[in-house]
Amino acid sequence: MKTIAWTMLALALMGTPAFAASGKILQSPQAGVLCDPYMCADANGVSKRLTETFLGKAVATKLFSQGAFDTSEFTFANGVFCDVKERACHKDRYFDANGKRSPVDAQATAQLFNK
Repeated sequence: MKTIAWTMLALALMGTPAFAASGKILQSPQAGVLCDPYMCADANGVSKRLTETFLGKAVATKLFSQGAFDTSEFTFANGVFCDVKERACHKDRYFDANGKRSPVDAQATAQLFNK
């Protein structure tokens, strides 16, 4: 019984994408697109079409069945916050004591907005 449990655990871990295991890495399945395990976005914001294409119909349906939301500002599972109007991604969605956003995440900004 223990052997079966360990085998199933090993198989499950082997099938886990790197971004889901680490929680730190975003995937860029094509130029100008970033995905985490729950959504995909491009320079126009969170996209149902891209989420469905790269993460599957079930993920897209779950995300967009939660009611209306602003698709132009979003936080990925790793904490990176992106604002389409600003055309930048930040390390997180929080402001400091002076009202300034967190530092720009240069890698995510470049991948999403081609900057």
